[in-house]
Amino acid sequence: MELSGKTVLITGAGRGLGAAMAVGLAEKGANIALVDVDADKLEETRSRCAPSGIEARSYAANVASEDEVAGVYERTVRDFGSLDVSIANAGILRDALLVKARDGEVVDKLSLGDWQAVIDVNLTGVFLCGREAAAQMIRLGNRGCIINISSISRHGNFGQSNYSAAKAGVAALTVVWAKELARHGIRANAIAPGFIKTEILEAMKPEILEKMAASIPVGRIGRPEEIAHAAAYIIENDYVNGRVIEIDGGQRL
Repeated sequence: MELSGKTVLITGAGRGLGAAMAVGLAEKGANIALVDVDADKLEETRSRCAPSGIEARSYAANVASEDEVAGVYERTVRDFGSLDVSIANAGILRDALLVKARDGEVVDKLSLGDWQAVIDVNLTGVFLCGREAAAQMIRLGNRGCIINISSISRHGNFGQSNYSAAKAGVAALTVVWAKELARHGIRANAIAPGFIKTEILEAMKPEILEKMAASIPVGRIGRPEEIAHAAAYIIENDYVNGRVIEIDGGQRL
């Protein structure tokens, strides 16, 4: 798929990977529908896309809300007249041990609230976005591309029962959709980033970041632009389908 002139919707576009993908794809000539719960951050990303001379619009929406997700996809098609690519990137973290014990006594447990919050945004949100994207693409009769953001944590990461479960689910959904939607000319793929230098990592102490980097074979933490590059590759190569591409510097959890 040639990106120039195409319409790309990106959730979680207010910061981090979402913002980097928005800017990177805008530079390739794509028009961008920016979705996030933070309206102010959306405007920052929109202003970063503007120099590319493309059309970028902001939509405040919660991906865990069925009505809001359906509404934002409908508005995108109405405003841009098309929908070619949907990138489900929005996600949150609520890390905690399943059970925390000291001297044989349980002192804390992963709360149902923290479990559900992560599942709602990171898994149900991806499901809702994929469903609405596919529905709009089929109605429009165009060959589309869905990209879901998973994580290498899908293999199981210490202290991330909720996040790992959600990201494993995202990978499974991707394969299912690739099989189901191919008849409509729609591809589905996922990107599974490793440690990437976004706002969350930048808030960590330097010594912790150094330890993290030392565990990665290439010897450094990834850059958001490298995830944006992977997204562009998936979109532009029409023979990539049903794959989870790990961008992790060779790291394995």
